[in-house]
Amino acid sequence: MNGISYRINGKLKKDLRKKLNYIANLKFLTMKPLMIFGLFVMALVFAQFANAQTVDDVIEKYIAAMGGKEKLATLNSFRMEGLLNAQGFDVNITITKVHNVGARSDIAVNNTQNYRIATPAGGTVFMPVFGQATPQDMPADMLKAEQIFLDLHGIFVDYKQKGIVVELAGKETIDGTECYKLKATFKNGNTSNFFIDTKTDRLYKVTTKVMANGEETESFTTFTNYKQTPDGYWFAYTTTNSRGQTDYDKVETNIKVDESIFK
Repeated sequence: MNGISYRINGKLKKDLRKKLNYIANLKFLTMKPLMIFGLFVMALVFAQFANAQTVDDVIEKYIAAMGGKEKLATLNSFRMEGLLNAQGFDVNITITKVHNVGARSDIAVNNTQNYRIATPAGGTVFMPVFGQATPQDMPADMLKAEQIFLDLHGIFVDYKQKGIVVELAGKETIDGTECYKLKATFKNGNTSNFFIDTKTDRLYKVTTKVMANGEETESFTTFTNYKQTPDGYWFAYTTTNSRGQTDYDKVETNIKVDESIFK
C-alpha cells in the first residue's frame, strides 16, 4: 500500500507542477504585451527629450548662423543704404548705427530730409514730409523699442549678463516658415517675440507691442534675403514692416562714424 500511495502522490505532484508552470507561463504571456507597450512608451518619451530644444540650444545655433560670438563681438558700426517701397513709391533710406552709442535713419522723400535718432539717453524724430516743422522727442515706447537694437552684437549674445529674460514659447509657422518662438523681456520692461527659422537658424521676424496714438499696437519686422558681407558679417538685405519693404544694396561695416549725427 505504501508503494501505491507513493506512486499516486508522485503523479499528483507531477500534475500539480505542470499546472503551476502552465499558470506561470500564462501570466507571463499576459504581461508581455503590457511590458512591450510600456517599453514603447518609454522609448517615445526618451526620444522626445533627446530631440527637444532648449532656449540655449536655439540661441546657440542662431549665434553660430550669424557668424559666431567672437565674430559678432568685432562689429562696432555699420551703414546700410537701400530703397523703401511704400505704397508704390521708392524712398531712399540710410541706416547708420554705432554699437551702444546711437542709431540714425535718414529718409529722403518729396524733396524733404527726414530722420529718426535713438540713443541710450533719448530719441528724436523729424519728419517734415508729414508737416513737422521742428524735431520732436521720440515717443517713449518707440524709443524703448529702438534702444533694444543699439546692441550690434545681438541681444542673444550673453543675454543673461545683460539682464534679458528669454523663454522658448514653442514653434509657430509664419508665412510658411516654421520658426522657434523666443519671448524676450528686457530690463526696460519691453517684451518682444523673436521668431527663429528652424532651417536656417536665423531671425525671421520680430514683433513688439508699442503704444501709438494712445492705443496699443503690435509692430513687426521680417528679415529675409540674408547675405554675408565681404568682411564676414551676415545681414538681412530685405526687411518688411508696416511701412513697406526695404531692399538694401549696400552694407558697410566697422566704418568711422561722426557721433555728432546722433545729437
